[in-house]
Amino acid sequence: MKFLKSLYINKQLYIYLAVTSVCFLLSFWLPALFSVAWMLIVLISVILCIDLILLYQPENAINARRILPDKFSNSDNNPVPITITNKYNFKIYLDIIDELPVQFQKRDFSYKTTLNPNQNHDFDYLVRPVDRGEYYFGNLNIFVSSTLKIIKRKYQFQNEQMVMVYPSIMQMQKYDFLAISNALTEVGLKKIRRIGNTSEFEQIKDYVNGDDFRTVNWKATAKRAQLMVNQYQDEKSQPIYSIIDTGRVMKMPFNGLKLIDYAINSTLAFSNVALKKHDKVGMLSFSKKIESFLPATQKLTYLNRILENLYNIDTQFTDSDFGLLYAQLKRKVTHRSLLLLYTNFEHLSALKRQLPYLQAISKKHMLVVVLFENTELDLITKANAEDLQSIYHKTVAEKFAFEKRLMVKELQTYGIQAILTPPEKLTINTINKYLEIKARGLL
Repeated sequence: MKFLKSLYINKQLYIYLAVTSVCFLLSFWLPALFSVAWMLIVLISVILCIDLILLYQPENAINARRILPDKFSNSDNNPVPITITNKYNFKIYLDIIDELPVQFQKRDFSYKTTLNPNQNHDFDYLVRPVDRGEYYFGNLNIFVSSTLKIIKRKYQFQNEQMVMVYPSIMQMQKYDFLAISNALTEVGLKKIRRIGNTSEFEQIKDYVNGDDFRTVNWKATAKRAQLMVNQYQDEKSQPIYSIIDTGRVMKMPFNGLKLIDYAINSTLAFSNVALKKHDKVGMLSFSKKIESFLPATQKLTYLNRILENLYNIDTQFTDSDFGLLYAQLKRKVTHRSLLLLYTNFEHLSALKRQLPYLQAISKKHMLVVVLFENTELDLITKANAEDLQSIYHKTVAEKFAFEKRLMVKELQTYGIQAILTPPEKLTINTINKYLEIKARGLL
């Protein structure tokens, strides 16, 4: 029974049988073809037996392994490495089918290759998850054919292998260099000019290309007979909180990823940078109730706790209670802090309903409200309106875009900082705003 389950027919056998059947049919008119047809049957039977012996004589002639990490990074292309070893003493042809988790809504991954005797082959393919949670891979199926290609033998490996999808660890690592260098002129990152007395003297060091000439220490330069500069670091240990609105407004998807997941990925990357800059970081999530609260602390190991907390956050189908948020901050966050509030208002009237609470929060803290641009409306606003319906759609889209800009102005009128950003540029713009606030001493 096990033998039959692993036995599959290649299409070449069907072709041979079809030719034999044609010969039998034609033998009614050409009797000489009857002998040819019988010879073909005998030949096919011999080849089939040889192929069976070649493929089934050795046991465990194929070794294969899918190598999964402990965690996948949400919204990123994650590699899935596969390694295969051929223990047959002849060349084989492989059809590899990996059963993907249902969350990908995609047919199984397929790959074809050939292996020489005793050859190893390593390759990988990419998967892009867009939801956090547990992902279960099915069987790794290997179909083996010999050079005869009459039949193929099926091997199965690693059924029900699970990997957990966490917030974007790759994005966090991408921006990690900000915490250990001054390379702020990389793509998308602004070099912020420091003003005021928000920097502390750290050390005197050799001048390198890119250092500000205004920091040259002329006394040390004269002693060493080479350019020396004063190195400063940002003022440390300022409490910073990422606040994530988990209400229904954060369910909206862009490029397959919900707004809340953009906010979660940004929170992880930003928290890592702030910790490396020696600030204290904490987080809070809320909707109708306070979902989670982590007080701000300066320990680098705290990032693991933030990561685990972010993994469990999900959106709700209710409107969020900003009054509850104000009460929680008043009770739990007693020191002046930088608050990054990730939320979304589709209409100006929705913002105005929550504005009194935002004003009350901003009186004690440095509040930055992060709003999302509806980038999918850009295609409509930039398209040429050719009929009455398209004119209507374009007008409505431009109204929504205009209201977003009005929200920013409304917040700024009351002294509240705001970021209006496309979802895919959220992390860059958040880090830039953090660097700007630090450099200008606004906190």
